[in-house]
Amino acid sequence: MDKQEQLDLVKRIKAIAETGLVYTEGNYDKERYEELREISLRLLSQLSGMPLTRLHEFFMPQLDYPTPKVDVRGFVLNGNDEILMAQESVDSKWTIPGGWADVGSSPKEVVIKEIKEETGMDAEVIRLLAVYDKQRHPHPPEPYYIYKLMFLCRITGGKLRAGFDMQGAGWFPMDSLPQLSEDRILKSQLVHLFELVKEDIQEVYSD
Repeated sequence: MDKQEQLDLVKRIKAIAETGLVYTEGNYDKERYEELREISLRLLSQLSGMPLTRLHEFFMPQLDYPTPKVDVRGFVLNGNDEILMAQESVDSKWTIPGGWADVGSSPKEVVIKEIKEETGMDAEVIRLLAVYDKQRHPHPPEPYYIYKLMFLCRITGGKLRAGFDMQGAGWFPMDSLPQLSEDRILKSQLVHLFELVKEDIQEVYSD
């Protein structure tokens, strides 16, 4: 069993423990589920390399049925078929604009905001291209279970510039991509999104 498979199993154990904590009515079961959740966090820390204290801060006690986190990103092409990208400060690598979905904002509102904040460009959403289950793509291991919503967007104005928490912003052709932040985007995903747009495939892809 490789590391990714181990990580997948531990995430599943954690979800089972948290579901049990939500629905259990007995103190004995509650203690067992809490212990199981703590074991899963310790294993996640070891497998992902993320400090246990940070995992405790991120994974607050579950009050409802546990669900995946949602990552929302915008795929934008210019007239030369170049892809709009932003350079992350955390690893100095590049990705298409996007981030976590915000409570109180629609996915479309989130992606428009992220494009503006990270690249300085105003945009509008054309349509949803794909829904990726991050577990099913070869991203680096991490402790969270994530769905990725990929929207096709069109520039309506603005001026290209790096956002306050980004190192750079720019347009890149598919055959000359910068070093990618693979926690956020993979070349195989960019190729797939590019094909969906250029072949005008209207059906939304979903893992």
